[in-house]
Amino acid sequence: MTPPAEPGAATGPRTDRPRRGRVRGGRGTTTPRIGTAGRRGVPLPLLLPGVLALAFLLLPLLALLVRAPWRSLPHQLTSTQVWQALQLSLVSATAATVVSVVLGVPLAWLLARTDFPGRGLVRALVTLPLVLPPVVGGVALLLALGRNGVIGKWLDSWFGITLPFTTAAVVLAEAFVAMPFLVISVEGTLRAADPRFEEAATTLGASRFTAFRRVTLPLIAPGVAAGAVLAWARALGEFGATITFAGNFPGRTQTMPLAVYLALQNDPEAAISLSLVLLAVSIAVLAGLRDRWLRGV
Repeated sequence: MTPPAEPGAATGPRTDRPRRGRVRGGRGTTTPRIGTAGRRGVPLPLLLPGVLALAFLLLPLLALLVRAPWRSLPHQLTSTQVWQALQLSLVSATAATVVSVVLGVPLAWLLARTDFPGRGLVRALVTLPLVLPPVVGGVALLLALGRNGVIGKWLDSWFGITLPFTTAAVVLAEAFVAMPFLVISVEGTLRAADPRFEEAATTLGASRFTAFRRVTLPLIAPGVAAGAVLAWARALGEFGATITFAGNFPGRTQTMPLAVYLALQNDPEAAISLSLVLLAVSIAVLAGLRDRWLRGV
């Protein structure tokens, strides 16, 4: 008599060869195991352009660091003109970001949550300042809000308000070019958020605005913060629209990019020092957004 087999024991011939290249993916199915061997070989026609592109992007920044006047940098950055330009840039960029948030978040909600005729055209017009040359944007602002502009002449005659070549013009020019960054970021976050939470709040008696303020806004807060940071960085580096609509008056409309342009003609070392400040701000913005951009990498 043959003794009965123990539970769990193999009844057929055994093999000690390990299974390779296949992992269990579900009941009755197997999926091939993907290795890293395919990542090792880099085609030469892709490697060379990639390295050239990397060098093209990094070499100017490295040249800026190499040629920087490190010994005279503290003196350059503590001068009155540089400090005024830096202070004005920070204040105007912050004010432009506040304007972008107050006006841009409701616009992003309208584009993401409502359906109205011409919504695609409105979205295209909102993103137009992203591709529009900044100088053209400054000319458009001057024709609209200038003393003889379409709206500016009424502001001047009715209220005595003159916007061009003032600090307010700097804020408006920066908000004009920076707001699309915030609108795109917030609209994408709204489309990714589940609208059923907002609908549930309205069925419980909350108004649409209360549902937006108490439910939707906390959900999209990371997207709003990321869009605000991008808008602030774009406003800080704005040049073309600012110099066209606001001018270049030290202490009143001269921001950091305008100071760099002016210093490059008279004092190249001061221009390099100011450029280093803007480079440091850009790196800080990238560091602040690294978790959002690298999520899922």
